[in-house]
Amino acid sequence: MFMKTLSVVAPVIAIFALGACGDSSAVIDPGDDPNFTIVANEDGILSSANRKVEVFGVPIYAVPRVDDKRLLHAANVMAQYLDNDEDGVVDNQRVVDEMIESRAFMIMWARRIDTLRLSPPDGYTGQDLGNEETNPDYVSSGLTGRFDASLEEVLHIITHAGYARAYPEIFGESEGSAIADAMDIARGGRFMSIPSPYPDSAWYTYDDSTCDYSCMVTEYHYWALTSLLGAQANRLSEIDNEWRPNTATKLEERDSAVYELLTNPEYVFPRNLPDGTYMR
Repeated sequence: MFMKTLSVVAPVIAIFALGACGDSSAVIDPGDDPNFTIVANEDGILSSANRKVEVFGVPIYAVPRVDDKRLLHAANVMAQYLDNDEDGVVDNQRVVDEMIESRAFMIMWARRIDTLRLSPPDGYTGQDLGNEETNPDYVSSGLTGRFDASLEEVLHIITHAGYARAYPEIFGESEGSAIADAMDIARGGRFMSIPSPYPDSAWYTYDDSTCDYSCMVTEYHYWALTSLLGAQANRLSEIDNEWRPNTATKLEERDSAVYELLTNPEYVFPRNLPDGTYMR
């Protein structure tokens, strides 16, 4: 997972350069999606990306080797997270406003070496997503096969640049927010570094040493919400080294604090798992 403003706040891959896109003059296929159009990247940022799709004002950029199908899938997933009832209006405008204010974006890469390891634009907040890790067939296959990373990475930018900014006392990614307090219970204590081992009482045991406390909150938010929505239902054997309440029932029983936050109608979280087919 990668997220950037001016410093890395989660484990990660690559960072992107300023400058006009060298491929913007190439012919760009707009794609065949009924709701989203692929256009050339002429924004003057992210020089490794030749095209983009915008979702409610939030751009998703892609380097040349990214498949159009996967770029459009990511756009549909983002749209379904933000407009879960698919009525054409975002469910929580406050969250989207914060994403736009923080200049949130996503960048899709095909190979890690495609991206330039330089500083990102000042004042932008980015999240990466890999071409091959994006699997449009995951939900339609009954949550089987290779997991669709767009369900994770797209959600990261929404919670980090949207919810954490819109409701800092509740979803802020620092000590003392309501979700951080819930996470501390889930980890068996408040730890600024990875405990070795985690307490036996913990059910959230992420152990990536590059993930700081803020990053841990971001990951916790992802695990809890996607479990509530059903994305992790068939994955316990793959994920129990990090996360155990992998269904809505288990989450309600074991982690009532975060369950109550994510089901509180005030925050208008999605109730249905995106399937990559927005308004179709």
